[in-house]
Amino acid sequence: MEENLKQQPTDIIKIAMFGPESTGKTTLAKQLADHFQTVWTPEFAREYLQEKWNSSQEICTPEDLLPIAIGQIKLENDSLITANNYLFCDTNLMVTKVFSEIHYNFCDPILDKAASKHKYDLFFLTDIDVPWTKDDLRDSPTERENTFNTFKNALKEHKKPFVIISGTPEERFSKSLKILSDLEKAKSAGLSSSDFAQIYNYGVEIDTVLKHLSIFEKGISKTILDRAAVVNDGIVKLSVDDFKGLESFFDSKKDSLKLKKFVPASGAASRMFKFLLEFLNDFKVNEESINAYINRKNDTSLTIFLAGLEKYPFYEEIDDVLQKNYSNYKHWNKDLKDFYFIKTLLSPKYLNFASKPKGILPFHKYENYTATPVEEHLNESAVYASSNNASFLHFTVSEEHQIAFQEIINNVKHKVEKQSGVEINIKFSYQNKATDTIAVNAENTPFRDEKGKLVFRPGGHGALIDNLNNLDADIIFIKNIDNVIQNHIQEISLYKKALAGILITLQEQVFTYLNKLDSNKITEKDIDEIVTFVKSKLNNGIVSDFQKYTLENKIIYIKEILNRPIRICGMVKNEGEPGGGPFWVKGNDGHISLQIVESSQVDANNPDQVRIMKTATHFNPVDLICGIKNYKGEKFELTEFVDHNSGFIVEKNKDGRALKAYELPGLWNGAMAKWITIFVEVPLITFNPVKTVNDLLKPAHQPQ
Repeated sequence: MEENLKQQPTDIIKIAMFGPESTGKTTLAKQLADHFQTVWTPEFAREYLQEKWNSSQEICTPEDLLPIAIGQIKLENDSLITANNYLFCDTNLMVTKVFSEIHYNFCDPILDKAASKHKYDLFFLTDIDVPWTKDDLRDSPTERENTFNTFKNALKEHKKPFVIISGTPEERFSKSLKILSDLEKAKSAGLSSSDFAQIYNYGVEIDTVLKHLSIFEKGISKTILDRAAVVNDGIVKLSVDDFKGLESFFDSKKDSLKLKKFVPASGAASRMFKFLLEFLNDFKVNEESINAYINRKNDTSLTIFLAGLEKYPFYEEIDDVLQKNYSNYKHWNKDLKDFYFIKTLLSPKYLNFASKPKGILPFHKYENYTATPVEEHLNESAVYASSNNASFLHFTVSEEHQIAFQEIINNVKHKVEKQSGVEINIKFSYQNKATDTIAVNAENTPFRDEKGKLVFRPGGHGALIDNLNNLDADIIFIKNIDNVIQNHIQEISLYKKALAGILITLQEQVFTYLNKLDSNKITEKDIDEIVTFVKSKLNNGIVSDFQKYTLENKIIYIKEILNRPIRICGMVKNEGEPGGGPFWVKGNDGHISLQIVESSQVDANNPDQVRIMKTATHFNPVDLICGIKNYKGEKFELTEFVDHNSGFIVEKNKDGRALKAYELPGLWNGAMAKWITIFVEVPLITFNPVKTVNDLLKPAHQPQ
């Protein structure tokens, strides 16, 4: 009996149609077989049961299922003889097994074993989004959703590779063709059917996965620095009066513009408390004093933290928790108090700050309340990113933490609106999972978890170019969640508005030239004027043989330079903060452009490149004003302006095992590499990030 249920070995790609009755399995199998000029295996049960009904008016019984299974496998094995590369199976033993369990609450062990053992390159699980059609053999028009879920769970339980096929017959056919093309690509690259199904259901394109695997194999070319951008050579320096004039200009224009503030806010606070987590792990509670630990580890950060303990905005909250939980807390010695303070701050049982996003932590202590970065961004948005008494604020967050953000906003939004007279509109978005990247091991082959599954990781902040691309605004202010200030918000506002004023001024001139280039009235003299503008104001070189171009080709060339998104980037003087800086960078084509470069992008083994890196005078505080619409008022497709060769390969760890991960070109690095870029020096007061908890002790984060 079992011998009659064996599949014949084959190199033919076998696709199994799988799903409840009347879900389009036969239609799709026929369509695909015709397209690939191959055969399809019909459903043996239909002919068998129709004949039984015609002869005796009897329906299916449990005794029919093994003969049906044997007949089905014979049809499938016979079809392999004439199959051409593909075989499309209208049904399979797993369908028979599920049918038996649904209708009879039982499955013959022989059938169950064979169904579990049979292999197909992919299962097409046909959805119930098509009408149920009656015939002599179909009897389940109701409970379709429950039946579909039963079929789906059977595939999961038996670890069968599957994708869901839905839509109209035409949409299903088109979708199936792409899936099969992608399946062949995956197999050619050494990936299994299960790998492919995981990739497809994760939402990542197979071409993207293969591209990233190739990047791991070949490596990423290092950025070639030409020189550091400095004042009067890539960085614009303005007087306070200049900034005030630009601020007034922006204020005169803003009510005709749609403004938005964009805040990347999904980052966890784990690095912020890194030295405290290390302390909890390494401190020998009953064997040494905290001072001894500090000397042993040379941990100056802990010394600073403990010295400023009472100045932290969360001090009173933790002190209250300790007094409520430990009746003799006031009588403890200082070491014990300090140890339990840190433990309460970070323990999952209590505040668990290291596992939360920075945006929802208390940053600033005011007279009657503490404020989180979320609240401070609402304050800032009302002051400099509003027009017509309305402000639009957009946070990118992790889905699991959105509720926590929303709770804070619900508590403070009305207060901020009342104080500012500005209506604040807030939206959230998540980093698209489709931008996650595959991880590899040291041999550059896919890293797998303990279950043998591929591992995907978030693609870094460069993935947020998709989120930015989905916004609709004339001007977008970009600022990181942790770069807020307790005092001097009006001064901060001066520089934000001034940078926006620069953007509007530049944009108006660029749009004027582009409209002129579209007209039939452009002259060689006009071209010379635009070229001078491009060189002097946009920091963009012109090809050496430009003057040999025809007028028509000159217009095409200049339009390509001008018709791009624009970013105005504030730059602060470098005082040793970690991170990227402004440089003149030489592209593969020899073209030199202004870029924000991270140290990891530079070849540390090249003395000349290291020397240039060290000559940087300024630092990138992530203070950007962006224009994402063209001269016709249409949104740019921002993904077209990404330098896809400027990502990062980083070393990470999962469950104690080393892996390599690919991070997409950074949002303000490669993701904006092909934008028109202007760097402007702004004062240090505009840059107040909280990289470690000790940064909260700096004046910018303390009460006046």
